[in-house]
Amino acid sequence: MKLRNRAMTFGLTAMLAFVMVLTGCSSTNNEDKTSTSTNAAKAEDTDSNTATSTNTTTTETESEAKVPRVAFVYIGPPGDGGWTFQHDQGRKYMEEQTGIKADTVENVPESADAERIITELAQNHDIIFTTSFGYMDYTLNVAKKFPKVIFEHTAGYKTADNMGTYFGKNFEASYLAGIAAGKVTKKNHLGYVGAFPIPEVIYNINAFALGAQSVNPDIKVDVVWSNTWFDPNTERQAAISLLDKGADVLMAYQDSPATVQAAAERGAFAGGNDSDMSKYAPDAYLTNPVWNWGPYYTSVVKAVQDGTWKNEQFMGSMADGMVDLAPLGAKVPDDVKKLVEDAKAKVLDGSLQVFTGPIADASGAEKLKAGETMSLDAILKMDWFVKGVAGTIPK
Repeated sequence: MKLRNRAMTFGLTAMLAFVMVLTGCSSTNNEDKTSTSTNAAKAEDTDSNTATSTNTTTTETESEAKVPRVAFVYIGPPGDGGWTFQHDQGRKYMEEQTGIKADTVENVPESADAERIITELAQNHDIIFTTSFGYMDYTLNVAKKFPKVIFEHTAGYKTADNMGTYFGKNFEASYLAGIAAGKVTKKNHLGYVGAFPIPEVIYNINAFALGAQSVNPDIKVDVVWSNTWFDPNTERQAAISLLDKGADVLMAYQDSPATVQAAAERGAFAGGNDSDMSKYAPDAYLTNPVWNWGPYYTSVVKAVQDGTWKNEQFMGSMADGMVDLAPLGAKVPDDVKKLVEDAKAKVLDGSLQVFTGPIADASGAEKLKAGETMSLDAILKMDWFVKGVAGTIPK
C-alpha cells in the first residue's frame, strides 16, 4: 500500500486551520468527517501489520486499505476433482460475492514446508485459509508470530486469538449414502477406501455403515487404508482389493475419483468424496457427501472487513448448507432415491441423529444404549468401528 506524503498532510492541516480562523467556524463537524487511520507499512516484502496514525481526510487510498488481502493454502491441485477442487469452488464464490481476488498456493505438503509457505503468506496477507487437517500445528505456529493476521484452519481443533477452525457434519451425508448403498447391494458386502485412520475418516465410515444397516441389517463393510489424500494409483489399487474380496458397492474418502472409476470397470456402484463425481463414471455412480465452502469463506471475509470476526470453532451441517449429498446416480432406482430423500428430510429437521443407540462397536460391546445420542465432541474423537465394519485402525 502506498505511503502518505506527510508534508502534504501538514500543509492541508495548516490551510484548514487558517480558514477556520477567518470564518470563526467550529471544527467539530469537520473533525467528524476525518479519519485517523492510515497504513504506514513498509514495502510489501515486510510485515504489513506495522501501522501508525496521523490526522488526514479520508481518501480513496485509505478505502482501498480496508480491503483484506486473502490467501488459500491447498493440499492438492484444484483439478483433483474432490477436496481441493471444492475448496477452490468456494474461493471463486467468495470472490464473486465480495469482489476480492485471493491468492492460492497448491500442492503444499503437510510438513515443515507448509509452515514456511504460510509464514511467507502472512507477511503480505490479512486472511489465510489453510485447507487440510495436517496444517493445524503449522498454522498455529505462524498465527502466534503474526497476531494481526487472521487464520482459518479446516477440520482442526486448535485455536488462537487470531485463528479459528471450520468444518461440517459430513457424517450426516455419509449416513444417507449408506442408505443408498444398503439398498443397491446384491451381496450385502460393501467396501470403504479410507484415507488416514483419523477420527474424521473413522466416523464417516461408521456413519456409512449405520446408514446401510438401517435398511439392511445383514450388511458387512470392509475397510482398507490408502494412507493418501490424493494418489490415484494407490487409491485405485485399494479399491480393486475390495472388489476382489467381493464388495459390490464402494465408498472412498480421498480427493481423487480413482475408486469410482475402478468400480465402474467391474460393474459395481461407488461414491467418492467432497464433490459430485458422477462425471467420472455416470453409470456406476452412487452418491457421496459434498462440501459447499463458499458461503463460509464469504462470511469470514466480510466479518474481517466490518470488524466482527471471532476465533470460533465453526461446525456446519446439512441444515445450514455447508454439507450436502450429491444427486444420486442415474442408475440408482427411483424407490431408493425416494428413501434417501425421506431420510434427508429427517436429518434436516433434526429428527434423525446419526449416532443414536443402540450402537455396539466391532467387538459387540455396547457403546450407546437405545435412544442415547452421542455428543458431537465424542463423535469428533471417535477411534473405533461400529459392529459390522471389518478392518483395523492403526494406532
